[in-house]
Amino acid sequence: MSCSLYSKAGKFMITVMCCAVSFKGYSQSLSKTAALLDPSATSFYQNQYLANPAMAGIDTGWHFNAAYRGQINGIDGAPKTKFFSADGYVGSRVGAGLNIFSDEAGLLTRTRVAGTYAYHLPLNDNGARLNFGLSLALNFQRLDYSKINGDPSDPAAAAFNRRDDYFEADFGMAYTNNHWTAQASLPNIRATFSGNSYPGVDGGTIFFSALSYKFDLDGAVSSVEPKACYRTIKGYDDIVDLGVNVGFLHNVANLTALYHTTGSFAFGAGVYILNTVRLNAFYNTQTTGLKNYTDGTYEVGLTVNLFK
Repeated sequence: MSCSLYSKAGKFMITVMCCAVSFKGYSQSLSKTAALLDPSATSFYQNQYLANPAMAGIDTGWHFNAAYRGQINGIDGAPKTKFFSADGYVGSRVGAGLNIFSDEAGLLTRTRVAGTYAYHLPLNDNGARLNFGLSLALNFQRLDYSKINGDPSDPAAAAFNRRDDYFEADFGMAYTNNHWTAQASLPNIRATFSGNSYPGVDGGTIFFSALSYKFDLDGAVSSVEPKACYRTIKGYDDIVDLGVNVGFLHNVANLTALYHTTGSFAFGAGVYILNTVRLNAFYNTQTTGLKNYTDGTYEVGLTVNLFK
């Protein structure tokens, strides 16, 4: 890669990180989001489309991802989260994706379905690109009457389930080349620009940015990719995520470690089978304030890559 390209990449990454910091006050006051406070561990490396719509169809072929996360100790009503996404390159610099999220916690179930359009603009012949993505989503929230410990005919419960479903939109962008990835995304831009508040949508990530560099190596260790992320959280302190993903034996196997400034860690391992199916498993320690109540969470992820 030429020195001029490194210079462009450096300027872009500095701009992204500065935007993340300067945007903090503005987004805290305006944005209302349904994004996760604790994102899927697979979103950091295995399936970056979950965190940024600009990553939909960023390379050739189609990618189908599924993940499940639950608590290790079986607390009644503990959160159970499922993720599914499909994304691919459709031609003419365009990517498309479908993203489905389902969460159950106690009485409340929430489902979010999003469709994504992404555009990938080449900058040179060496793989550098600017990527832009927009997701349009519907968010559904319901109470499960069968889990109500009391009168399931309570008018308050019925009124909750009669609420209108609401529409959301997410925007993301990224600079990518053969080694660098610098990205930023803004969940629920509808609320950001309208200033409206939507019931049950407070909390979660309202600004996300990340910077990573992938070292390609020869030998048993095939690649090392450190990554730093910055998340602005509605109603919480901002979070920094630091991670590293190490690939072995031509990236047939990988180990992942993540640290979050909430005081939690995540450790994962994966294997790539026949250059098509990737399996990942993660253990997430609990955040500092909740360690007395739970032993943490586990997460399993499956990726199928087709038509590459």
